[in-house]
Amino acid sequence: MQRLLFVCSQNRFRSPTAEAIFKNMPEVEALSAGLNHDAVTPLSGDLIEWADIIFVMEKTHRNKLQKRFRDALRGKRVVTLGVPDIYEFMEPGLVELLRSSLRRYVPALSQGAGATRGS
Repeated sequence: MQRLLFVCSQNRFRSPTAEAIFKNMPEVEALSAGLNHDAVTPLSGDLIEWADIIFVMEKTHRNKLQKRFRDALRGKRVVTLGVPDIYEFMEPGLVELLRSSLRRYVPALSQGAGATRGS
């Protein structure tokens, strides 16, 4: 089982979209969180510990993550996806960008077992 954690600022659009499209995929568990203190689900050390791979949407998220959770990140893989803050929740362009960006990190995607639209 591969545990994916998606992180953005507020946990309102980008990271919840990623969680929604990957959480029902076989052999994958997905959660999302935000780095801001007023995020819908604020990022915690427990979530970082849970994750096999942490995906951040922007370089600024990676910098904040490393500053706030340096010790918890030891041995963790952190990937910056480069997804700008221009999308709404489950917007088709965002869904496609996330799927294509994660194809090399999530074996189930490259095997053609992609999540269904709107899941």
